[in-house]
Amino acid sequence: PPYRIGLMDFSVPDDRAEQRTCLICGDRATGLHYGIISCEGCKGFFKRSICNKRVYRCSRDKNCVMSRKQRNRCQYCRLLKCLQMGMNRKAIREDGMPGGRNKSIGPVQISEEEIERIMSGQEFEEEANHWSNHGDSDHSSPGNRASESNQPSPGSTLSSSRSVELNGFMAFREQYMGMSVPPHYQYIPHLFSYSGHSPLLPPQARSLDPQSYSLIHQLVSAEDLEPLGTPMLIEDGYAVTQAELFALLCRLADELLFRQIAWIKKLPFFCELSIKDYTCLLSSTWQELILLSSLTVYSKQIFGELADVTAKYSPSDEELHRFSDEGMEVIERLIYLYHKFHQLKVSNEEYACMKAINFLNQDIRGLTSASQLEQLNKRYWYICQDFTEYKYTHQPNRFPDLMMCLPEIRYIAGKMVNVPLEQLPLLFKVVLHSCKTSVGKE
Repeated sequence: PPYRIGLMDFSVPDDRAEQRTCLICGDRATGLHYGIISCEGCKGFFKRSICNKRVYRCSRDKNCVMSRKQRNRCQYCRLLKCLQMGMNRKAIREDGMPGGRNKSIGPVQISEEEIERIMSGQEFEEEANHWSNHGDSDHSSPGNRASESNQPSPGSTLSSSRSVELNGFMAFREQYMGMSVPPHYQYIPHLFSYSGHSPLLPPQARSLDPQSYSLIHQLVSAEDLEPLGTPMLIEDGYAVTQAELFALLCRLADELLFRQIAWIKKLPFFCELSIKDYTCLLSSTWQELILLSSLTVYSKQIFGELADVTAKYSPSDEELHRFSDEGMEVIERLIYLYHKFHQLKVSNEEYACMKAINFLNQDIRGLTSASQLEQLNKRYWYICQDFTEYKYTHQPNRFPDLMMCLPEIRYIAGKMVNVPLEQLPLLFKVVLHSCKTSVGKE
């Protein structure tokens, strides 16, 4: 179809889809280990450190650089980063053998105080006392219970709510195929972790920094929040073909992409970076930006008008049976993410900040000013935190909840590259049908 150029010309580079780096040292990652993406070296180091209850010391300032070549120079800082990035101790078998336990828990977020107890060895002493007093069981320490109950990871949230959120999808699949849903995917990997304020603390009255307000206003002004112009109305009784639905999806992608290009030119920091860097950033993040906008500011149209169009498309038996496992994972993650955003009711200000933070990714290859990008990223990170904590005083976990959606968007966008193009109409039909059905029952 003529609109296919919008999907093909700006595809994410193959090396980004296939190559992932360890979140601890930057070496080539081999998969999800103890809840996060990491290499074999850091996986083994973390397992040995926890199983053997190692207590390390740093001879410097506890801020050593972690890289593939330098990771062995300071075991203290290496273990510290493992914990800060969310490596899950509860996923390690107590006997130290392969085959972790409690895999559905995924990555964890723990407080600075708990990290300090682990690094000093105090946590291991408390665990030893706990086992001697209560016998062998599979409960976490008091510190673990407090932190995990206050800030559940999206991995655990997904596990507990899947049966509710996937009702629409399961009904759809049963209707067309009479088959059970394949095994659920257990992990949501995170590209960073965040320790938010403890919800046990009473909310504090505060004011919004004038500079934060001004920059957020500039970000929102750069957005085109008008309804999408792509026609999505269809006559009753008309049967939509796969080719027609695919062409419509491509037209929507084109319009959304053109809005991102116009958005870049209006950014308050547009003059601070080179055109080369903007081109590099856009070519690597355009799918993420489109996905974020579709799930937030344009969600009423996407999950309303577009859902009505996809309802008039009936896939063939061949399309249903050839649907890939990659596509199944994308479906499940999109449904989870939709419900997360639906629950949060993201404001235009938060959306504008999230979009800027996701766009300003200094880890993309080929950039000429990565350090400047990092500073800009931090600026809008703190501005978003300032605004969210000011406006939503009684939702102390709101900011980390928002930020933890970004790595999931990046992961889904990377996975969608591997879904065959001819399967996209069915993928969108399933996702939109499932989300619209489940929300309609609320």
